[in-house]
Amino acid sequence: MTKAIILSVLAVLSLALSYLFEAAPARPPAPEASAVALSPVTPYAINSPEDVVRVLKFTAPADTAAAPVPEEYYIKKLGLRFRNPDYRKLVETASGWIGTPYRYGSSSKRGTDCSGFVTRVYREVYGISLSRSSHSMFGDVKRVKKDMMRTGDLVFFRRGPKSPIYHVGIYLKNNKFIHSATSGGVMVSSLKEPYYSRNFYAAGRVN
Repeated sequence: MTKAIILSVLAVLSLALSYLFEAAPARPPAPEASAVALSPVTPYAINSPEDVVRVLKFTAPADTAAAPVPEEYYIKKLGLRFRNPDYRKLVETASGWIGTPYRYGSSSKRGTDCSGFVTRVYREVYGISLSRSSHSMFGDVKRVKKDMMRTGDLVFFRRGPKSPIYHVGIYLKNNKFIHSATSGGVMVSSLKEPYYSRNFYAAGRVN
């Protein structure tokens, strides 16, 4: 009898222990040393050399450095502002002729005609010798479209489809050009003025 009781008690204990092992949650395995997470990385808290690399990769700006914007300069006598420094000597030299009287066949500051003015400016600024007459000067240039003109291009005029070129000037910007007119001498005019708009023939760029 006593043996049967002992066996019954052991059976009960066995069942109880089996229940406890099944009900207890399994503990996760301890993390290995190499798998420990790094401390949070911020620009203000760098924790290791590896973190320095990570911060730099995150915070370093892209290489988007643009070329410096040229400083704007104002030519008072022309009443215009320019940015491209390549034009500065040209526009400053040309502006120094403002007010020079018109004189046919001459090319000095005592008096000059249209082609004389253009040839003097180009020789002083670029060391280029252009043809002396506006008509022959057209052969010294490469023709460009009116909407593609840039500072320093030459503008040519004629009175009709079959008429020869009779006048030339130097394009500035914003439809403005500088030239020596028979009435007024060296001055700045606009291609939008009716007279020049009507007689405009072509623009050319000196090669």
